[in-house]
Amino acid sequence: MANENLNTTASTESQSTSTEDPTSEPLVEQSISVDSERSHTTANADTVIESRNLDVYYGETQALQGIDLAIPENQVTAMIGPSGCGKSTFLRCINRMNDLIDICRVEGELTFNGKNVYDDDVDPIALRRRIGMVFQHPNPFPKSIYDNVAYGLSVQNMDVDVDAVVEESLKKAALWDEVKDQLDKSALNLSGGQQQRLCIARAIAVDPEVILMDEPASALDPIATSKIEDLIEELAEEYTVVIVTHNMQQAARISDTTAVFLTGGELVEFDDTNKIFENPDSQRVEDYITGKFG
Repeated sequence: MANENLNTTASTESQSTSTEDPTSEPLVEQSISVDSERSHTTANADTVIESRNLDVYYGETQALQGIDLAIPENQVTAMIGPSGCGKSTFLRCINRMNDLIDICRVEGELTFNGKNVYDDDVDPIALRRRIGMVFQHPNPFPKSIYDNVAYGLSVQNMDVDVDAVVEESLKKAALWDEVKDQLDKSALNLSGGQQQRLCIARAIAVDPEVILMDEPASALDPIATSKIEDLIEELAEEYTVVIVTHNMQQAARISDTTAVFLTGGELVEFDDTNKIFENPDSQRVEDYITGKFG
């Protein structure tokens, strides 16, 4: 499906952005358990998103420096690092949400299925249909649960069975059993965790290929967080998931690959998650993971 429909004008919702040395010994200073059943080599995975020498500026301030990163298809890729290191900036570059920031300038190349998303013939709105996004704080519309999920289908005039898509999307978001008898009720009456899963259902209703998540569980309680993590693992069976998180334990639990951004907007290391957490190549990454700085 490479390059399909990226330069075709489409309509969808506009969402606001949130303004924001080798060692052979495993790390022992900090207890982070890696799910070895999830973490696996990317050798057999196709690359769906790739950046080459990507620089991003906010005015005169450089937020990302020369990022080279290849994200594998149908896996969970986590981005970790201290605050202000550029994780969310990179995430928003993928579906051009940074276009909404007047002072933002992007240089270099970022491709989706081999097509540079910053080419002049790429329509950002069409791109965002194929690359959905879930934000840090749940942002349901002041509409019914049903209308929230159906919103993208309506504005894009998608010729589908809306009832069936709404039900299937809520099931994929692990929310259907909790709300199936109150679809006409306001989404604002849901709990925070339910609202976030509703936003995930809304994102997947238009059938994207990639789901971006910017700290989707940071505002949730532990039980709701656990449900979101379980959901992310399930979604990776069908979608490519890229998640920004400050929670290193979360990254270790749910991701297949991990990218470590450090101060200055530099991507220091990217590898299988178990390699990053158990035996990173970079001393700076080891120091960050073990809590020596950050």
